Amino acid sequence: MTFMVTARTSTATPPKAPKTGLRERKKMQTRQAIRRAAYRLFEKQGYDATPVDQIAEAADVSPSTVFRYFPTKEDIVLTDEYDTVLEAAIRDRPTTEPVVESLRRIAVETLGRSNARDRAELVQRTRLVRDVPALRGRAAEHTARDARMISAVVAERSGRPTGDLAVRVISAAVLAALQEALLRWAEDGHSDDLETLINETFDVLTHGLTL
Repeated sequence: MTFMVTARTSTATPPKAPKTGLRERKKMQTRQAIRRAAYRLFEKQGYDATPVDQIAEAADVSPSTVFRYFPTKEDIVLTDEYDTVLEAAIRDRPTTEPVVESLRRIAVETLGRSNARDRAELVQRTRLVRDVPALRGRAAEHTARDARMISAVVAERSGRPTGDLAVRVISAAVLAALQEALLRWAEDGHSDDLETLINETFDVLTHGLTL
């Protein structure tokens, strides 16, 4: 699990999000209804004890509809309708801005748009991925995907090849650092200000990982 897998759960309008038509908005509403029903059930009876047919009933859709939107139960937790927004947000930042600073600003701005329900779901998602082995395994796949995407953008902006070691290290370090910030926030009862934790996290990165 990473910030890219978790903090993007926000149902608030992401920065630079394209306008969507009625059909796509209805699809988005269905996805959100399924996800919220699942989270309610996970909170009440646990992830493993919650079958997809119960989620479907709680969301007032058929099991086949759930699988049409989310191929597996793990995907209900790990995917959302804004998966493509992150890359666009990075590319929208000034090319002269250090990539770590770009990611800091995107993270803070995204969190600033979230509401109380978004953050409650973020806490739940973070804890689910921490505690459920099946989710941890799938989250690792999402992390690898996000790292490749970030590496591609970093390489493009720096003029380096995508497989460059420094590019890969920067991408992996940012994702790992954001993961730790989210875990700290969720484990401490989310009493700390998350935006402050994110800024502190990026300060550690920009200061060269020194203590």
